[in-house]
Amino acid sequence: MSGPKTVCVGGGLGAPTIMAGLRAHTDDITGLIAVTDSGRSTGKVRIALDVPAPGDIRSALTVLAEGDPILVRLFSHRFETEKSEDLNGMAFGNLFLAALTQQEGSFLRAVEESSRLLGLRGRVLPVTLYNTHLCAKLADGSVVEEEVNVRAPGKAPIERIYLKDDDVRATDGSVEAIESADLITLGPGSLFTTVCACLLVPEIARAIANAAGLVVYVANTTRQPGQTDGFGISDHVRVVRDYLGGSGLDAVLVNDDPPPDHLRDHYAERGLVYLEPTAAELARVRELGVRPVAAPIIDKWSGPRELWLKQDTIRHDPERVATALMRLIEERRPRLRALS
Repeated sequence: MSGPKTVCVGGGLGAPTIMAGLRAHTDDITGLIAVTDSGRSTGKVRIALDVPAPGDIRSALTVLAEGDPILVRLFSHRFETEKSEDLNGMAFGNLFLAALTQQEGSFLRAVEESSRLLGLRGRVLPVTLYNTHLCAKLADGSVVEEEVNVRAPGKAPIERIYLKDDDVRATDGSVEAIESADLITLGPGSLFTTVCACLLVPEIARAIANAAGLVVYVANTTRQPGQTDGFGISDHVRVVRDYLGGSGLDAVLVNDDPPPDHLRDHYAERGLVYLEPTAAELARVRELGVRPVAAPIIDKWSGPRELWLKQDTIRHDPERVATALMRLIEERRPRLRALS
């Protein structure tokens, strides 16, 4: 199998979901993954061992892994113990990446060696090798530092985000992957702390804005307390477009297959209100110069998940999202041939 060259930008459970779906259509997948997470076991590893956040990298690696199933499962294993607060909930893969970083002297080498051991079909790259933190200026003028505080509910709305360190550079190979890609996906995932956090690396945002490939934002299914309270689909698109420098976003993929009432009500009670793709919202997206593409892309059949210290939401279905994305690529190819 060959297939279109694809770069999936993001982290958390979002980018790996897109990568998992696209595996049926292409071998050429690069996951360009966020490294500013500071919560849960990732935060503990960052504090103790001074490495970029390994958790989202670990998740992306396991999605593309085709090696020994025991090792793949081990990478995702979380320790369960009441005798150690630091070890309880710790993902083995996070410790593995941190240990390899110490051995190899480089976080990138650690990711590369992990990729080899896991038998990756595709590639995973951190957006940067800098061990920096996400910060935010809030609407009330206050400033919060570290991702876990930027995404915390109950604070003033986020006005803008930025990285604590100046002159943060992109990882070698990441810009080249974007420049040669047929498709670049952004998200889904936490708008500020995952998707736009990746775009704070100037070389990454610039490369995506200038990319020849199709740039698609896979929109979230719900609002997220602490980040997007009161937001609609067009607000999400506006923010992504802004962190790309005001241009470069070709399309936004939104769900048009309504979730069942029990899922909608469950998440709404927790502040995660379903994002309705109304005609007015889609019109506002078009006014931003972005094409809204509606398709059935959610998983309507799986129930709510109990995630360890993480917010659950209505999830995307990997196969349905991949089908919609491949349709967009096929639509674009005749136009490209006509221009060549």
